[in-house]
Amino acid sequence: MQSMELQNTVKEALNALYHHPDDAVRMQADRWLQDFQRTIDAWQVADNLLHDATSNLETLIFCSQTLRSKVQRDFEELPSEAFRQLRDSLNNLLKKFHKGPPIVRTQIGIAVAALAVHVPAEDRGNVGIVNWLQDEMNSHPEYIPGFLELLTVLPEEAFNYKIAARPEQRRHFEKELTSQMEIVLSILTACLNISELKEQVLEAVASWLRLKHGIPGSLLATHPLVLTALSSLNSDILSEASINVVSELIHYTASGSSGGVSVQMPLIQVIVPQVMSLLVQLRDSTKDDEDIKAIARLFADMGDSYVELIATGSSEAMMIVNALLEVASLPEYNIASMTFNFWHSLQVILTKRNSYISFGDEASIEAERNRRLQVFRQSYESLVSLIWFGFDETLMGSVMLLAIADVLTDAASVLGGDAMLQILYVKLVDSLSFCGNEQSEWHPAEAALFCIGAISNYVSVVETNIMPQVMDLLSKLPHQPQLLQTVCLIIGAYSKWLDAAPSGFSKLPLVIDILMSGMRTSEDSAATAALAFRHICDDCRKKLCAYCNQLFHIYYTAVNGEGSFKGSAEDSLHLVEALSMVITELPPEPAKGALEELCSSVVTPLQEIFNQGPEVLEKKHARELTAHIDQFAYIFRYVNHPGAVADAIHRLWPIFKAIFDLRAWDMRTMESLCRACKYAVRTSGRFMGITIGAMLEEIQGLYQQHHQPCFLYLSSEVIKIFGSDPSCASYLKNLIEALFKHTTCLLTSIKEFTARPDIADDCFLLASRCIRYCPQLLIPSAVFPALIDCSMIGITVQHREASNSVLTFLSDIFDLEKSSKGEQLLSIRDSVIIPRGATITRVLMAALTGALPNSRLEMVAYSLLALIRAYGMQALEWASESVSLIPLTAVKEVERTRFLQALSDAASGADANALIAPVEELSDVCRRNRTVQESVQGALKPLELDVVPVS
Repeated sequence: MQSMELQNTVKEALNALYHHPDDAVRMQADRWLQDFQRTIDAWQVADNLLHDATSNLETLIFCSQTLRSKVQRDFEELPSEAFRQLRDSLNNLLKKFHKGPPIVRTQIGIAVAALAVHVPAEDRGNVGIVNWLQDEMNSHPEYIPGFLELLTVLPEEAFNYKIAARPEQRRHFEKELTSQMEIVLSILTACLNISELKEQVLEAVASWLRLKHGIPGSLLATHPLVLTALSSLNSDILSEASINVVSELIHYTASGSSGGVSVQMPLIQVIVPQVMSLLVQLRDSTKDDEDIKAIARLFADMGDSYVELIATGSSEAMMIVNALLEVASLPEYNIASMTFNFWHSLQVILTKRNSYISFGDEASIEAERNRRLQVFRQSYESLVSLIWFGFDETLMGSVMLLAIADVLTDAASVLGGDAMLQILYVKLVDSLSFCGNEQSEWHPAEAALFCIGAISNYVSVVETNIMPQVMDLLSKLPHQPQLLQTVCLIIGAYSKWLDAAPSGFSKLPLVIDILMSGMRTSEDSAATAALAFRHICDDCRKKLCAYCNQLFHIYYTAVNGEGSFKGSAEDSLHLVEALSMVITELPPEPAKGALEELCSSVVTPLQEIFNQGPEVLEKKHARELTAHIDQFAYIFRYVNHPGAVADAIHRLWPIFKAIFDLRAWDMRTMESLCRACKYAVRTSGRFMGITIGAMLEEIQGLYQQHHQPCFLYLSSEVIKIFGSDPSCASYLKNLIEALFKHTTCLLTSIKEFTARPDIADDCFLLASRCIRYCPQLLIPSAVFPALIDCSMIGITVQHREASNSVLTFLSDIFDLEKSSKGEQLLSIRDSVIIPRGATITRVLMAALTGALPNSRLEMVAYSLLALIRAYGMQALEWASESVSLIPLTAVKEVERTRFLQALSDAASGADANALIAPVEELSDVCRRNRTVQESVQGALKPLELDVVPVS
């Protein structure tokens, strides 16, 4: 299609996209325009339409975005000689739109900057982009606003990874910019003389400061740009731009590349007084929220950046701390919370011994630590009160509570938990005056309780003064559901105190009554009460052994109490877990009886379902079964009496087998049942006797019919427990061969891996377990080569867990000599791996360079490293062959050489972490745009597995 026709089609499509009444037509136009942007014709058409005086705003916006995107991502589509023509055209457009639509000018400016990133200075006639800009601004002062916008985006584009530049070129561009910093500052200083450009100049200054180039603080402290920004802080017009500059200056003075605060002290001494002068504005009630937020940001930046200086506790430092307390006192949570990071960082410095090493001996360290803690004590006490007064009931239940809890624990670290408890108890007592009845204002009491709960880990477990009074107060609070939920929360938080404090255990009947009330009141209070009950049984388990009958009564009342328990089935599991923990502490015979009673209460409703016949069992909703089976999982997990659990699972096996037989088609039921069996195996171990054989025989047969992944997972648990037992070798060998043989027949293509990721995940988890616990059963087996072939197919599956399991299995194979009995199997392994080595390496290289997401790089890199270390020079040859397949248009020879050298160094024993940077760089090069990535994957062909048959 001719360029003019394409231009008209683009205009028609845009008109349809924005103005056609039919949604289907608009969607079709949108798809066509997106496809058009990917074509090479888009370069010329977009350029022509931008130069066309008749183009409307919609066309200009679309074409400027298209040109910007093409320069960023598809620059390599153009022949090298097209650079100058493109550069000149973009420069002309920048001038043309210097007063045009801002969005269009911005897109063109970004395109010019992206072009500068792509093209080395030597290819630009050794004229750097900054020098060129300076010449243009001198020659064409009428275009300075447009050039200033370009100058602002240049540093931002240096770190814009949408630009498909090679990492080396990106580094060169960053170096080029930092070398021109003083020229930039002189350009911007000259522009200050144009009053209407001051805000734009300050925005550019902020942008360039983000490069963190090491300009001496003494120079910046007296620089006209810095002084202008600081003096403009009180200007309504320039405040936002000046605040951005000052914020960047604060970050700059604290950055390592600038030398840090010690080197930048001359600049810091200029910045801090100017920011402190803004306290008056912070207190100004006429200021709007955005202005207050911007000013608060500067104080927060100072606190975060200078926290180590502040931690010395000097009088100047305390002025900043007091200012940050004022920010924390502001009623707007989003503003007050800006200081939270500072309070945490300060707490860490004040409390950690490493902060005081420079003070020499232990006595000096302790003296300085105590001095600083005393200096900041009042500040943290004030902070606690400020957070209290800023508490709003609308925050309850939100993520904000977690942040507030973190600040409270920071304060407790400095003040001590018992001292904090005393402060908060006063608040709780004061709040009780509002709690006369259920209709009264109960939120202050809830806030106080929440705060007390937040610091529970810092309060002494033998505290005798405040906690007994807190516990006594709990029963006097109104039974408002949300307040009751918080009361239950605090009971659970202080379960260790209930166990250890002299008067703690005596409070147990009181708090149990409260928890029972919580279980009956609402879903939320029931959930919290059940969890609190679990904490109490966990921490007080030894003392509660004498009260088993009462605990069973609580369990029966809550779970079987004719619907009185408001919690969900998941919440009831906490009660099962609680009882199981106490049963664990009983002597063997009483524990066996208690376990039988607990199992009996769970199996009874299952037995009732069975009594209705197999047809009813088959048709039951999974939830009706799993609600009971999940309780068995918790029992077997937390009752740590191996013999008793083994006896229980033996008695229950007929019911479990019936569920396996009748519900094997149902994934949810099978997952629940296999989970229960897994914990039974884990707890009972070798006590399971013949039951384990019957269980494995069952799942081995059912797996071949129903392909449930949980059967594989249960098998891997068995391998972990019994894999090293010689008496089980024959049986386990038959089991894993049958499971792997069937799975490798299922997973014959990447399509099957994608359709069955759970099977792939659990299959290779099981395979890894076999390598670690019984390699002698798997590696000599007939199924091992097929399993390796299957893993090669699955390397590039996009499902994260499945992919990780495949890569972990391969790594375990390559690291075989590290596993038990692995060394004697190396020759068998090598006979399988070596014929496939080149293909495995090629697929791993494909995964590194785009077949898998960037997030998997570390995992893939380790698999490749394990292969290289296992097979040395032979593996390096495989890697070299794979890399040589990648076109030189995608990866230059120097980039190949650098990567292969890093592999060679790693194979020779160099630090494995040193391989990460070269891997990331090669990956970045090969993923830099879609065209390059497709060419690399087309060359490496990860799905074409050329395997040499092994006889």
